Amino acid sequence: MTSPSYRVWAVPGLPEVHEGDDLAKLIAAAEPTLADGDVVLVTSKIVSKAEGRIVEATDREAAIDDETVRVVARRGALRIVENRQGLVMAAAGVDASNTPAGTVLLLPTDPDASARAVREGLRGALGVDVGVIVTDTFGRPWRAGLTDVAIGAAGVRVLDDLRGGEDAYGNPLSATVVATADELAAAGDLVKGKAAGLPVAVVRGLPHVVRDAPGEGAEHEGAEHEGAEDEGARALVRDARDDMFRLGTSEAVREAVTQRRTVREFTDEEVDPGAVRRAVAAAVTAPAPHHTTPWRFVLLESAASRTELLDAMRDAWVADLRRDGRSEESIAKRVRRGDVLRRAPYLVVPCLVMDGSHTYGDARRDAAEREMFVVAAGAGVQNFLVALAGEQLGSAWVSSTMFCRDVVREVLGLPGSWDPMGAVAVGRAAGEPGARGERVVGDFVVVR
Repeated sequence: MTSPSYRVWAVPGLPEVHEGDDLAKLIAAAEPTLADGDVVLVTSKIVSKAEGRIVEATDREAAIDDETVRVVARRGALRIVENRQGLVMAAAGVDASNTPAGTVLLLPTDPDASARAVREGLRGALGVDVGVIVTDTFGRPWRAGLTDVAIGAAGVRVLDDLRGGEDAYGNPLSATVVATADELAAAGDLVKGKAAGLPVAVVRGLPHVVRDAPGEGAEHEGAEHEGAEDEGARALVRDARDDMFRLGTSEAVREAVTQRRTVREFTDEEVDPGAVRRAVAAAVTAPAPHHTTPWRFVLLESAASRTELLDAMRDAWVADLRRDGRSEESIAKRVRRGDVLRRAPYLVVPCLVMDGSHTYGDARRDAAEREMFVVAAGAGVQNFLVALAGEQLGSAWVSSTMFCRDVVREVLGLPGSWDPMGAVAVGRAAGEPGARGERVVGDFVVVR
């Protein structure tokens, strides 16, 4: 039995690349022995040069600003950002090396499209069906050093999903998805090097990672174009909902605050009680008067407890509206507005307690004392909502329990000194929240 093996080599003889050059023709000329099933690894720098992504920039930082969609982390001059291509990396991929002084290289606008163009060009020039990967250099969370990864791909199975299979001992594989395209990119980096002037490498001996050409093989049957089955390296970018590194630095905390939205539609996915408790831990760090702890959070984790509370609140609300002379149609409409709490898979009732408050025997000062505690309760709930966003959980803070506190206390068995301060619906958002209207900071600031 032959042991599995492959060969990887750098392609020598490529000339300096300039804007407008046909990369496929240059590669075909330098490596005319390419064969079906090979994988061609192309450094993004030469793709950018061929596509005219060289820009004059006396200030590299300004170029990084232009390419940045979101700052993820910052330490000194180093910035980890999400760029226009959706990649999270240092300096947005803006490179001041291997380019004339006073200029910088930007990443290709669409690396997957760049890879498709090179693949099609090689097929036309040499009649071969190869995979193409556009590579760039990344750092990685929790790991020192850099390695090449795939930022664009065509004709390559970028991910190998082994979930549902078994390992050599018969244990089920439930989370194993191999980043094949990144492994190939790293293999090519071993022979291309960072400063050897060898921007292209070839991997041979792994034909199973190369997709069939259009019209070949059952998987392409009925496909109108190559992209129908070729999702490219974009599939390697982790979805924001599953990105555990999306938040965590001071910049990310600020983003959690600014990106928090009221969510009114939730999925049926269960909420991790541990995540809610971590959010409560953040809530109780809020400032409070007299070194008190004026917050309590009642967690309604069972469907029965949620239904019992919401039914009792509905009945109390309907009775109030009827006493106000509202029509049945008007009552039904108002009750429907509160259904956001019923649609959530988890409810939290934050409560205010006045333990430790001062009594002055003066109505004005006593009212101010209560206001201080109410403000502290609001600060705690805000901490709670932001922490939920950090856990990738949506929320909606609804005031309804404040209008029937006696009912809430009775149903939940709460002490008479606990004042419910609304209810928070918690769950995974069913869709992307709508854009918030622009708010100009100056409109909310008065300077004296």
